[in-house]
Amino acid sequence: MSDDKGQVRQFTVDAEDDGIRLDRWFKRHLPEASFNLVSRWARTGQLRVDGARADPGDRLATGQAIRVPPAEPVAATTRPVRERRPLTAEQIASAEAMVIHRDAQALVLNKPPGLATQGGTKTHDHVDGLLDALSFERDDRPKLVHRLDKDTSGALLVARSARAAAFFSKRFSGRSAKKIYWALVVGVPEIADGLVDLPIAKQPGTGGEKMHVDEENGQPAVSRYRVIERAGNRAAWVELQPQTGRTHQLRVHMAAIGHPIVGDGKYGGQESFLTGGVSRKMHLHARRIRIDHPDGGKLEVTAELPSHFADSMAMLGFDLALGDVRVDDSPPPATREVKKAKARAHAKQVRKERRGERRGRGRG
Repeated sequence: MSDDKGQVRQFTVDAEDDGIRLDRWFKRHLPEASFNLVSRWARTGQLRVDGARADPGDRLATGQAIRVPPAEPVAATTRPVRERRPLTAEQIASAEAMVIHRDAQALVLNKPPGLATQGGTKTHDHVDGLLDALSFERDDRPKLVHRLDKDTSGALLVARSARAAAFFSKRFSGRSAKKIYWALVVGVPEIADGLVDLPIAKQPGTGGEKMHVDEENGQPAVSRYRVIERAGNRAAWVELQPQTGRTHQLRVHMAAIGHPIVGDGKYGGQESFLTGGVSRKMHLHARRIRIDHPDGGKLEVTAELPSHFADSMAMLGFDLALGDVRVDDSPPPATREVKKAKARAHAKQVRKERRGERRGRGRG
């Protein structure tokens, strides 16, 4: 490889970068080369892979040779790279305590409720900010490949290399990754093993912070649920499996069929809070994740319940041994069309009743 100033540079694609786009390779290894610059090199034939002209969107393979034009002077006005704030000993210990699986390509964390996956305008404590503590023996920083809601606990997969991140991301986008959730819901669904097929969209007037069922303009969203055990007619313990990946999908769907997740005031309102000492925190937990592994075989990890959820399960008399009887990869029930129709009708009736309640309060 030659990278002397004013000289044509040669790079060899290593195994960590197998399958990534050429523009992503530049972002990873030569961040000073902007996308516009890389595009200009491609248009003028100066950018080549194995001697052939290349485009920014081309996929790379291990061992290929990348010919890069000489480096261009960087403008003095270039914005300095923001340095990450060093982690405290307490933050490092907290991050390491979340790790429930570790191998050469992947980490699985048991994310606690109340911790965001990524930062935002008013969110300063998040999993992404703790990943510097989880490099262990590697030099590269772990990478998030999916997310969980702030108040949802459980299994969160993190890639330990660029190759693994690309591999896992493709499995999530192709929907071959299996995520099994446990939830406590208010009441007991009439159908014990059902499919909720209701499109979801951002709710107007909420700034994108809240979703709702929108059968005209929503994006397709499908969730499967299975009642594991019930506490009379008061509550049910359900297994949930999202078959699409919409924001707040499970929460919206369970509320739409009249059985909001316990503690989910955002979508269930006051009805979502049970009396009798049951925690007011949300009872939604990513119990299990199963996904192809970059080095072959399957990665399957189970995450233990957080204390508030475990306490509620014990209080309601549920037997945890019943929950992991099977990993549900079977096709949806044979009568799913009937169940979908019932779910739609029920969700429509629930929305109608809620609109009536709001109008009544307005007149009052």
